[in-house]
Amino acid sequence: MQYVNSDGTVPGLRERKKRATRAALAEAAVRLAAEHGAENVTVEAISEAAGVSPRTFFNYFECHDDAFVMLDPEAGQRIRRAVRETPAGPPALAVVRDAMAAELRDVEEQHEIWSLRAKVLQRSPHLLVRGLGLHIAEEVLLAEAIADRLAGGPVPDGRPAERAGSRAGADGRVECGPLESSGLGLYPRLLAAVATTAVRVAVEHSFAQGRPGTFSGIFRRVFDQLAAGLAEPPTGG
Repeated sequence: MQYVNSDGTVPGLRERKKRATRAALAEAAVRLAAEHGAENVTVEAISEAAGVSPRTFFNYFECHDDAFVMLDPEAGQRIRRAVRETPAGPPALAVVRDAMAAELRDVEEQHEIWSLRAKVLQRSPHLLVRGLGLHIAEEVLLAEAIADRLAGGPVPDGRPAERAGSRAGADGRVECGPLESSGLGLYPRLLAAVATTAVRVAVEHSFAQGRPGTFSGIFRRVFDQLAAGLAEPPTGG
C-alpha cells in the first residue's frame, strides 16, 4: 500500500503506521462482519484480528459501528487542507479532484474489501444510515474548505477554518449529526456534493466493470465530464 498526502508529499513513519493500523482495524471489522454479521462482532474480536488492543481500537474509532463504515476522517482533513492551501490558479473543481485522487490511490487494490463493506452495509440498515450521516458531515466540511479557498485561501494561522456547527474535533474525527451550512454559498455546497457523488459513482462503476486497473481512468472521465458541464456524450455513456 502506498501512502501519499494530498499535497504530494510522503507522510512520515508515525503517520504511515497510524494509517496502517486504522486500515487493519477497518478491514478486520468488515471481514468479520461479512462472515458473522456486524451485530455479532465485538470490539475485542476486531482488535484481536488486527493484532492490537481494544484500547487502541478507540484511538481510531469513537464507537463499534464506525469501524464498519470505514470513513477515514484524517483523509478528509488532508483533502480540505489541500483545497485550502493549493496555490491560486487551477479552478476549484480541479483542486478538489486532485486532492481526492491522492486519497484514492489504493482503491483498485482494495476492491475486495470495498465490495465486502457494501454487503455489510446492505445487511445492516443502521450502519448504512450512520455512514450516510458521516459522509454528509464530511461533505459540509469540504464545502467550507472550498468556500475558504474562494474567499482567499488558507486561514492566517494555518488552521482549518471549520465554521460553527461543523462537527470536527481536534483529532479530525467527524461526528454524525445535523450540521449548519446555511452560511455557505451555493457554489461551495454544490461542488462538494457533486465531487463526493462523482467519487462514489467512479468507484461503483469501476467495480461493476469487474476488471482491475479501471478506476483511475473512470475517475478521470467522471471529472472531465463535470468540467465539460456534463454535456451529453455521443454514445450516451
